[in-house]
Amino acid sequence: QVQLVESGGGLVQVGGSLRVSCAASGRSFSSYPMAWFRQAPGKEREFVATINWSGTSTDYADSVKGRFTISRDNAKNTVYLQMNSLKPEDTAVYYCAGKWGTPLGQDLRLYTAYDYWGQGTQVTVSS
Repeated sequence: QVQLVESGGGLVQVGGSLRVSCAASGRSFSSYPMAWFRQAPGKEREFVATINWSGTSTDYADSVKGRFTISRDNAKNTVYLQMNSLKPEDTAVYYCAGKWGTPLGQDLRLYTAYDYWGQGTQVTVSS
């Protein structure tokens, strides 16, 4: 059974930092892309960041570029999202996503590109 388990969410003040993690089990995602999405109350799930299998290529939503960093440790089957200079609009449930297979021309900013999802971790930024 494949599981993605997020951890590290919490309450942080504006301008602060937080790192969320996503540990995969049941399958190794070391050969495939992984990503972070988020969903705020009353809003649709939105793309945050994605990383290729080796960690050499990343992509970010414009809203987080320069503040967030996605990384991965394939030996631990884990992906991370380091969030700096947090803003109240970053408040959301953050979801980890894993794609099983080679992304042949797929847009990895779309949630439909991913096959497995975690349960989410709440990040709240207070002002």
